Amino acid sequence: MKRGLDTDEDRAVLEATEWVMLLQEQPEDETLRRRFETWLAASPAHEAAWADLGHVSDVAATMSPVYAKQWSPFIATLRAPQALAPSERSRGRRFPRRLAIAAVMAVAAGLAIVSAPTLLLRVEADYLTRVAEQRHIELPDGSQVTLAPDSAMAVSYEPGERRVRLLSGEAFFQVKSNPDRPFRVVARTVEAEVLGTIFDVRLESEEVTVSVREGSVRVAADGAGERLGPGHSVRVSPDGNVSRTSSAPQLVGAWRQGQLYLEEQRLGDAIVQLRRYFNGMILITDEALADRRITGAYNLADPEHALRGMARAHGATVRRITPWLLVMSAS
Repeated sequence: MKRGLDTDEDRAVLEATEWVMLLQEQPEDETLRRRFETWLAASPAHEAAWADLGHVSDVAATMSPVYAKQWSPFIATLRAPQALAPSERSRGRRFPRRLAIAAVMAVAAGLAIVSAPTLLLRVEADYLTRVAEQRHIELPDGSQVTLAPDSAMAVSYEPGERRVRLLSGEAFFQVKSNPDRPFRVVARTVEAEVLGTIFDVRLESEEVTVSVREGSVRVAADGAGERLGPGHSVRVSPDGNVSRTSSAPQLVGAWRQGQLYLEEQRLGDAIVQLRRYFNGMILITDEALADRRITGAYNLADPEHALRGMARAHGATVRRITPWLLVMSAS
């Protein structure tokens, strides 16, 4: 169910953002230019919403000159509404309110704020990474961890246990064997326990995935347990449902070499992974689209190209709103 808009101001912000999203498509259409002018003059709320976007463009214009070329078309559009001519709006199509607000926030925040870790993660994490940054970590016992981009973890070593909490993102573990000190990785309610092995843990929006490359891992969630061998993976949903899959062991942790392999994964969760490699914001407008499953291999070195490939697989559309905002929609 789509959420309603609470006030005239909310609706105006949504509509103004729709114009921003559409105005780049057919700039020569005079009829549409007049329609925009009519909308702008129809309500003080419309004018205020458009003025707010214009203020955002002023903020963008003060950013480092290295980004000036990318920002200039967007800024010029907001400063000269009389020149706008967005393409024909699909009948009945509405972008969710959260998309409108997120679009404005993304423009206002710019790259640095969008990619910054949250304050909570900064407090909790012993190790964290930013967007498009991998980090190799050697733990006190000699075990090795590769922390994926935009990820965070906390480490707690005790005499009888080695424990890592994955707070966000993904991590690839190469554990040094020690029968007297089991190595445990906790992600939400899921716990993976090993003595010595190579495996990967990914924390997604709705699932936790554990995949094994070498050795054996015991995965426990809500009292139930699964033992995994090389090439085996389990996905655990918030309600404790466990689904098991298998693939070539060498594909586990392939993101370390810049490759994203997906097998029957939610499109929304695939995009969450892709966001970790994109210096900006990627939004998906349709929950039904986000719930579709996708299989394929994608190049993480070019996240926009990868996103467009995912969109083509489902007949969806990707719009580049600003240099740091990509929007996927069902049409």
